[in-house]
Amino acid sequence: MLRSAYRRSFQVAHLTARNSRPQPQHLHPFQAFSTSTKAQSLSHLSPWSSQFTGSKGTQVFIQSAIYTLLLFGAFGAIYGLPDLRPASAPRYASFEELNSAISELRRVFPDPNAVTTNPNSLQTYGSSENSYHPTSPHSVVVRPKSTEDVVAVVNIARKYRVPIVPYGGATSLEGHFSGISSGSICLDMSGMDKILHINEADSDLICQAGARWEDINQHLKSLGIPLFFPLDPGPGATIGGMIGTGCSGTNAVRYGTARSEWFLNLTAVLPNGEVIKTRSRARKSAAGFDLTKLFIGAEGTLGVVTEVTLRLTPVIPTKVAMAQFPSVNHAVSAVQDILRTPHGPNIQCIELLDDHMMSAINNAGLVDHPYPVQDTLFFKIQGDAAAVTATSKAVQSIVKKHGSSRFEFASTDQEAEDLWQNRKYALMSTLASAPGSHCWTTDVCVPVSRLPELVYETKEDLAQSGVRSTIVGHVGDGNFHALLLFDGDKELERVSQAVHRLAHRAIGLDGTCTGEHGVGVGKKEYLVSELGESTVRLMKTIKQSVDPLNIMNPGKVDLFYIQICSFLLT
Repeated sequence: MLRSAYRRSFQVAHLTARNSRPQPQHLHPFQAFSTSTKAQSLSHLSPWSSQFTGSKGTQVFIQSAIYTLLLFGAFGAIYGLPDLRPASAPRYASFEELNSAISELRRVFPDPNAVTTNPNSLQTYGSSENSYHPTSPHSVVVRPKSTEDVVAVVNIARKYRVPIVPYGGATSLEGHFSGISSGSICLDMSGMDKILHINEADSDLICQAGARWEDINQHLKSLGIPLFFPLDPGPGATIGGMIGTGCSGTNAVRYGTARSEWFLNLTAVLPNGEVIKTRSRARKSAAGFDLTKLFIGAEGTLGVVTEVTLRLTPVIPTKVAMAQFPSVNHAVSAVQDILRTPHGPNIQCIELLDDHMMSAINNAGLVDHPYPVQDTLFFKIQGDAAAVTATSKAVQSIVKKHGSSRFEFASTDQEAEDLWQNRKYALMSTLASAPGSHCWTTDVCVPVSRLPELVYETKEDLAQSGVRSTIVGHVGDGNFHALLLFDGDKELERVSQAVHRLAHRAIGLDGTCTGEHGVGVGKKEYLVSELGESTVRLMKTIKQSVDPLNIMNPGKVDLFYIQICSFLLT
């Protein structure tokens, strides 16, 4: 009601300024100033003066702006408005303090490979070839080997107020590990890659944060242990990075995401140098806050994860199948029907590759036998022989009803593996299909029932905008990735605008600006639109409480502003 009253007051003030002429006997305070003897020579600058030299539109605009400021201030003083001021800028290390911090790091870590300030390394660690967000090189790279090493780095960083940016597999795409312009310590966690203990009887293992998910599964397989860790993001991703971004992957339709119970607990170093373990190794716990999940998706802004207990699950036999459709709409609609059947739990993965992606795979020269260029679904069907047979029949019947012209299984285990690898290396295939081009990769996620609408509108938008693209998606959970090709700055701007429209399109369908890539630098502008001011304010409060100096990966998942526009327009 107050906001409506504010608008009405603004409209009245605007119309009054536009339609009235100042009368000598009732001078407006601003006009009185402009016509006084002392300020007569400045009367042409006052928007309330008849001698104002600007256009009528300019005069009305200035009057309206002043009225707006006065009214907004009055309402704020009387009724109170949200605190829209950004948090005061933190004070970071001066040049001298930064050099002192680097010197102290060298004393604490005398191994010449543990601390580097090589300019090429600093640039490499602070940027990614597959990210087009603002970047800065780091000031120093430190390679810890233990939780104790991380504590030492954090204490030095806090002492000199130098930001810390954790670095894992460098597979993230939203600028998560870019450097800080004032100077930053890059904490390269990739050397902390040990598997510390396997509890086969409990189906879990303990590892350091730099371990890669593929290496973990390969190690279990080499030991003959019939268990695996089911989260499967991009090749090369580390456990710490997967926690930071709240990852998922192709298995999410069956096994869920990082926010499921796959991380039983974690050890983390807080900004004050304390080491915490979020919970015990019990399979479930109702004791207190779920602090494990507090770190999932926090992108290193609350502390540095050093060790993790992973929940494992049995390896189940799978068969890989492929179905092709006349359009993306037909393909995505079939997915909903398949998952609603009693056979849905036997579907481990459903992946969409659009016709452009299939063409890219062929043109990249990474396959022995080219695929037909059509919108395609890849399936992994899991279970014993009887379950796979029954599920396959159900799937085949449904995809045929949705216009599929082709449904077939991989004939050998090697063909199945190759087929799935082509999906996992979609970015490489897309780049290889257009030599010399660059590729901006983005992801969004919506409720599965809204996915056909989102994919259709996005394909139409990209075609009308003249943006070359491929689309791949974990369509079983409503998540898809757009890989947008460009050459030069002009095309880059066009691609950037397309990414912006896609994020808002997804949010408008009750979805999210990112299903699994995370926020980083690239998606933080959408947080208020998606989550709301109050939610972002709570996140900001948590961040400031845990990290009052704002030294933990500052500028990522940006929690230090609330947009004024949302107040004025609601």
